[in-house]
Amino acid sequence: MQCSATFITCSYESHANSILEILNDAIINSTALYEYLPRKAETMEDWFNQKQASNFPVIGVINEAQQLMGFATYGTFRAFPANKYSIEHSVYIDKSHRGKGLAKQLMIKLIETAKQQQYHTIIAGIDIENESSIALHKKLGFEHVGTFKDVAYKFDRWLDLSMYQLILSTPKKPVGN
Repeated sequence: MQCSATFITCSYESHANSILEILNDAIINSTALYEYLPRKAETMEDWFNQKQASNFPVIGVINEAQQLMGFATYGTFRAFPANKYSIEHSVYIDKSHRGKGLAKQLMIKLIETAKQQQYHTIIAGIDIENESSIALHKKLGFEHVGTFKDVAYKFDRWLDLSMYQLILSTPKKPVGN
C-alpha cells in the first residue's frame, strides 16, 4: 500500500526525537541494530553534527500531518583514505508505517544523492533474518557479497550479518590521493 509522502532533509531541531524513537524501537524489538540499550536523547545532537560535518544526508519522509514516517542516511565505510568513495547506509521506517513502500522510496532518494556526491559503492549490512530488507536491496540492484557468521549476540542467539553492495557509475574522475 502506497501512501502520500513528502521527502525532506531532516534537522536536529525538527526530527531528532522522531529519529531517536525509530532507532530505539529497532534496538529494543529487532536485530536491525546490533545494540542492546536504547540511545539517549543527548546523543542525537552529536549524531546530526557528525552527519553535517561529513556532508552525509539524513533524508526523511513525512506524511500530511508532518509526522516523520522514516529516514535514510549513510556514513563512512571503513575510515581509510582509499575508501573515500564507499559508504554504508541505513534506512529505518516507523513501526506504524511499514509495508507502504517508504523504504524503497527513501533508498531511491539515497542512491540518487550518493551519485550526486560522487560515491562509487554503497554497502548494506543486513541481519540474515531480515528477509524484507534483503528483498528490497536485491530489487534495487544490491548484490550479496558475503555473510559474517556469529558476529553478534542478541535475544539469546548468535546473529549472522549479510553484506550487500551496490556499485554506482560514479565518480566521473576518481582521485587516488
